[in-house]
Amino acid sequence: MRQNGGDVCPATMSTLLSTSADPLATSVQLRKIVHVDMDAFYASVEQRDNPTLRGKPVVVAWPGKRSVVCAASYEARRYGVRSALPAITAERLCPDAIFVKPDFVRYKAVSLAVRAIFERHTAMIEPLSLDEAYLDVTENLAGLPTATRVAKAIRQQIHDELNLTASAGVAPNKFLAKIASNWKKPNGLFVIQPHEIQAFLLPLPVGRIPGVGKVTEERMKQAGIQTVGDIHAMDLTTLENTFGRYGVRLYELARGIDHSPVVSNRLRKQISAEDTFPEDIPLVETEAAIRQLAEKVWNASRNNARGARTVVLKLKTKEFRSLTRSLTPLAPPSTCEELTTIALSLRERVELTPTQLFRLAGVGLNNFQADEQEPPPCPSLC
Repeated sequence: MRQNGGDVCPATMSTLLSTSADPLATSVQLRKIVHVDMDAFYASVEQRDNPTLRGKPVVVAWPGKRSVVCAASYEARRYGVRSALPAITAERLCPDAIFVKPDFVRYKAVSLAVRAIFERHTAMIEPLSLDEAYLDVTENLAGLPTATRVAKAIRQQIHDELNLTASAGVAPNKFLAKIASNWKKPNGLFVIQPHEIQAFLLPLPVGRIPGVGKVTEERMKQAGIQTVGDIHAMDLTTLENTFGRYGVRLYELARGIDHSPVVSNRLRKQISAEDTFPEDIPLVETEAAIRQLAEKVWNASRNNARGARTVVLKLKTKEFRSLTRSLTPLAPPSTCEELTTIALSLRERVELTPTQLFRLAGVGLNNFQADEQEPPPCPSLC
């Protein structure tokens, strides 16, 4: 059986199509996957905790003309305000918006409370962020007869105990569950049964497929591919020739096939923090920001049992050119000051004129050790 990239789980749906007609199909046990997505999470927490904000357009963003929107309430979304939108644009779209500074300590605490509710139903939980996760409820701890009942119970408990709402999608795999959770937002539940997959998928615009960004979507439209059904009508060879390895993935997804397992306790690949300066500044003036960012990253990494082998410094110029410098020392940094020293030393590797101005800096840790008993790597610098 041909598989794509990191697809390692053989589970799939025998109801999709005849195995004799499709080289990618297989016949094994059907999985039950729930994707839970909190509704306008950060903004909803702010509205919950501050009654004066309820029913009003709330935008969670740091102050400053270069800030971006972290979250927007549904009242603000009616004006076109969305996450990652420049805050200055959000203010123009919604002049009555109420801007609130993000409080990630509080959001994380609520996220942990949501996670505790998940754990009543399954140990197979794959968080994607503070506000969404995949759950494999093929076998659930509460003994509920269907995945739909599990999703209903989770949403009810989140509402009753945390006074927040969540949307959920139920399907035989992660790809479909993710689409389903967004189908009836906010505060919605949508279920895709195995026999409904093709009827549901084929009319969808190609932009609904994970990995199909604006560039790929435009490329598809130029090739006459508008819907998932258009992809379904293409043979595997044509898709591979047109889109390379991703063509195999498109072939699978157009048939509702997704072998990706729910991976609980996924190892974090990196921990990072970045900040956009209020005004463009020269490199020599970035030290204070780098020190603050290193402290944030160090505090965030202390609960991680594995040491990070690599320290990364990211800078973005006034012209939006991104620069990255990294160092893998003989031993992972053992203190915040050590991390800060390495990050600042990486700044010396930036070979630009003293007049060059920068708009953003970031500090990160990655290349975490899977086993702290492994021998340290040789030092490298890029």
